[in-house]
Amino acid sequence: MPIEAVEAAAPTFQGEQVQRSPQQAMDSEVFMSLLVSQLRNQDPSSPMDTNQMISQTTQLAMMEKITEMTGTIEENFFLEMRTSASTLLGKEISYTDEAGDTIVGSATAVSFAGPVPTVTVGDATIPLDQISGVVMPATETL
Repeated sequence: MPIEAVEAAAPTFQGEQVQRSPQQAMDSEVFMSLLVSQLRNQDPSSPMDTNQMISQTTQLAMMEKITEMTGTIEENFFLEMRTSASTLLGKEISYTDEAGDTIVGSATAVSFAGPVPTVTVGDATIPLDQISGVVMPATETL
């Protein structure tokens, strides 16, 4: 009588499995959970020094403020890029195309749709960081 192979069935679980991505940065949640774990597991005969606890709490507050400042600096940088792109309208700008040639043309439109503003020159859409020069068009004298 032939014996047939038995395949191992993979275990099945009810519900969805949640995929956790590793946390790359230490935020206030991680800091607080470490502090609570430290307090929970400390030796009762030699409790944590209150100066050390105050120091750690101060470090947490400083970390949160630095994170806020970083966000504000990034917002200011993006606003400055938009302002710079807007000032290019109507001016002659130069940029280098994919072939390595320098192209000069008038900026006719600006788009803020992506992370870096783009400037339209003729049919080309140029990212702000690829513009190499700006020239104010000469005014005509009568």
